Amino acid sequence: MAVPALPDAPADALPYFDSGYDAPGVRQAAAALVEEETRRYRPTKNYLSYLTSVDYMAFQTEVMRVEFERVAARQPMDLLSMKRYELPQPPPGQRLDVAAWLESVSNASAQLEHQAARIDNLELLAAHGPAAWRAGNADWLAKCPLSVSLRKAIQDLNFERKTEQLATGAKLQQLEETWVTLVSKNYELETVIARLETELAAQRSEKQNSSP
Repeated sequence: MAVPALPDAPADALPYFDSGYDAPGVRQAAAALVEEETRRYRPTKNYLSYLTSVDYMAFQTEVMRVEFERVAARQPMDLLSMKRYELPQPPPGQRLDVAAWLESVSNASAQLEHQAARIDNLELLAAHGPAAWRAGNADWLAKCPLSVSLRKAIQDLNFERKTEQLATGAKLQQLEETWVTLVSKNYELETVIARLETELAAQRSEKQNSSP
């Protein structure tokens, strides 16, 4: 199901220029706006119905399932077992038991194979590990220029945004000061005009009263 398109919202914030967030009453005013929006917002019964259901078991393995069950049951974690590294002989009561000796020999053979595999892995690591390590380092070094270029691009973009916002903020501040000046002048003119009209009306009234 397609995700519904979000409505366009014009960005009117200049985070690099805006100030006054710590001024008295600003935080309270923002909280009041959020509270008002919360009262007016009436979500539907399931406003996330367009999203697919979450499969929490998608990445759960059998080992994880067993471990989750252990944690849910509040059982302690099993200690590290060293039994696989032991070579026990048959107990004294089974020293003449062929099956017990065969089990011990089988255990010794399995551990011998494990040790042989570990030796092979160590020999392979000694032979090819340095080259693999150098190849990995070369791969990381090859990716470094891309990482550096991306970091520089991000810094340049942030610097460009900051420069534009500071310039825009300064222009807005200048326009606001001009607007305040013009409004103040208009108020002064209106005050003078009102005073002159009052004086003129008084003079006309006085003139009419003094005429024969």
